[in-house]
Amino acid sequence: MQAWLSSSLVRHYPASRAKRRQTLTLHAARGESLSFQAAFRTEGSPAKVSASATCRDGFLLRVRRVGYVPVLHFSTATPAPELEGIGHLPGLAPDPLFPEAEAHAGSYETNAFWVNVDVPSHAPPGRYPVTVALSPEGGEAVALIAVVVVHRGTVHPRRDFPVTQWFYADALCDWYRTELWEESFWPILDAYVEDIAAHGQDTILVPVFTPPTDGVKKPTQLLGVRRDGGRYVFDWTLVERWVDCAREHGVSHFEWNHLFTQWGAARAIRIYEGHGEEGALLWPAETANTSATYREFLSQYLPELHRFLAERDLLDVSFFHVSDEPHGEEARANYRGCREMLRELAPWMRVMDALSEIEFAREKLVDVPIPSISVAPQFAEGGFPAWAYFCCGPRGAYLNRLLDTPLSKISMAGWLFYRNRARGFLHWGYNYWYKSQTTELIDPYRINDALNWPGWPPGDPFIVYPGDSGPVDSIRWEVFAESLRDYALLQSAGVEPEDPMLSEIRDYADFPKDEPWIRTRRRELLKRLDR
Repeated sequence: MQAWLSSSLVRHYPASRAKRRQTLTLHAARGESLSFQAAFRTEGSPAKVSASATCRDGFLLRVRRVGYVPVLHFSTATPAPELEGIGHLPGLAPDPLFPEAEAHAGSYETNAFWVNVDVPSHAPPGRYPVTVALSPEGGEAVALIAVVVVHRGTVHPRRDFPVTQWFYADALCDWYRTELWEESFWPILDAYVEDIAAHGQDTILVPVFTPPTDGVKKPTQLLGVRRDGGRYVFDWTLVERWVDCAREHGVSHFEWNHLFTQWGAARAIRIYEGHGEEGALLWPAETANTSATYREFLSQYLPELHRFLAERDLLDVSFFHVSDEPHGEEARANYRGCREMLRELAPWMRVMDALSEIEFAREKLVDVPIPSISVAPQFAEGGFPAWAYFCCGPRGAYLNRLLDTPLSKISMAGWLFYRNRARGFLHWGYNYWYKSQTTELIDPYRINDALNWPGWPPGDPFIVYPGDSGPVDSIRWEVFAESLRDYALLQSAGVEPEDPMLSEIRDYADFPKDEPWIRTRRRELLKRLDR
């Protein structure tokens, strides 16, 4: 067995060749979290290999096995220099991080373990060796040493940059065979909310109604609704429980789902009797956006929403939506009508939406635009402060976090958001485990493009996999989370977006994409933080 260490920005494929790196040095501020890998290759008989990590002085260590998933096709419209895995893909790609410290390795096969290190905020500056032991069953253990150099400076929590990824309660219900209104759902939710908070996501979508995105969904409606004569009666019990769960894990901001249909705001959304237990709609699915029926509902719901938010100090930490990705003149006209109705019924509501046509901002139809990173510079040049998003595109030279996106490129996300003064980040796919635009559940360990390639590239629909009772993280999720920690490091060091050290970052397509650049800049930040 040959064993070696690598950074978190290397993918080890089954046929990856062995390296000779027995030691590794990592630099960190106090209070930072970082990760690296211990890889090994078996030559000859299969072997069971277990891994353990030890360190002194209260460092929290976690070891997980790197698993493989099939990638059948590369992302399209992406040149070779912007892809990772050529020569290995199509084939098996490393991504899921299984919560186990033993690998059953076959002959002539490379595997890896992922090691997380949490540096205590009170740790004295110095060098801390982390020893990783790889022990083949019946053989001699191999000891590898990673040295964590802890600097004097302390990193502070990220601020003023909300991050949200759409959270699919329907996927949890279908995978774990439960329902929102059943008690068995809530421990599962708790595990997933803990996961998003641990990775730096501070905002969660609240499915007060079934989200009107990506096709007709399984009813997942937290708010209980029933008719009583000409009035609607609302039960906020499950909404409050969802919010409480999020707050308990440190999630600080809340995203309330869209009030009109996707891609143009043409219709009212589907709202069900009760929580949707029987699938009975309050009005036909074709009900128009500003119809008297829907207007009457909103005139009763929106004041109740305002009361709920005000009583729980949520108004200033809530985000509201009209319609996802409207585009074209007809959609803009629909959006305009919906916005006018909302301004009349809820003048307190500031709205934000993913949209990439700057006319929506120019007409002041949206308070906080969320453009694609491909057009975000236009909003900045036009004087419209905006969030940013990417999804199945843009591809090519642009930032993304697909299964064939180089990890060093994914790790630049926080740097790019900081340099480009993005006000927040949104992604549509935290856990979309469905065939595209349907309610047909798929196995994300086998299918990672929602059966919609080349439209949806591999890895775009989700960043976590389902485990026995909670999420299985991915390499991409870990690296993206580390990029958000770099954002916090930039803030903590007092670096301005125009600082010369960031001058090589020009936009979301033109930026350094190599690991040495990141290592060098992190060392510079740590020196500034030490002053």
